[in-house]
Amino acid sequence: MSTAKYTPRLADKYKNEVVPALMKKFGYATIMQAPKLEKICINRGVNGAVTDKKLVEVAVDELTTITGQKAVTTQSKKDISNFKLRKNMPIGARVTLRGEKMFEFLDRLVSAALPRVRDFKGVNEKSFDGRGNYTLGITEQIIFPEIDIDKVNKITGMDITFVTTASTNEEAYELLKELGMPFRNMRKEQA
Repeated sequence: MSTAKYTPRLADKYKNEVVPALMKKFGYATIMQAPKLEKICINRGVNGAVTDKKLVEVAVDELTTITGQKAVTTQSKKDISNFKLRKNMPIGARVTLRGEKMFEFLDRLVSAALPRVRDFKGVNEKSFDGRGNYTLGITEQIIFPEIDIDKVNKITGMDITFVTTASTNEEAYELLKELGMPFRNMRKEQA
């Protein structure tokens, strides 16, 4: 019986290809300076959750199916009378992925889900926050192969945030590009 531990494909790629490429590009002295992906946060607001509590349960189940990790509900922070919203009402679902599940999800997102988007030309490279984090908005949950289209009664989207240790947008961009993120207009290399 083998005792070899399973490591995700992208985790191996990060260690063997991405870190050396980043060290060469940015001139890091040690591999510890190379930025790494810390976590992936997936957040999903549910429209109509105030009137139908079942929609939140469906959103939690779908996020759990997509990520392979139990999603939790998000509660409202305050009362908003115009929306008939009370404090601590369930209004969405979220999940935070780290480690192996994070790399597995990123691999499935890049290789299976994003290519299924209609008229896909790449993801927007302008969605960085200035501190090395990237947020990607997805309009339809049915791009994930784990979702059975016949059981979906409402098409909803989600926000996926990639949190990195990079200190600048450029470092985070290079990290995600090396990990396989299909950006729309690959930035021109400086001559």
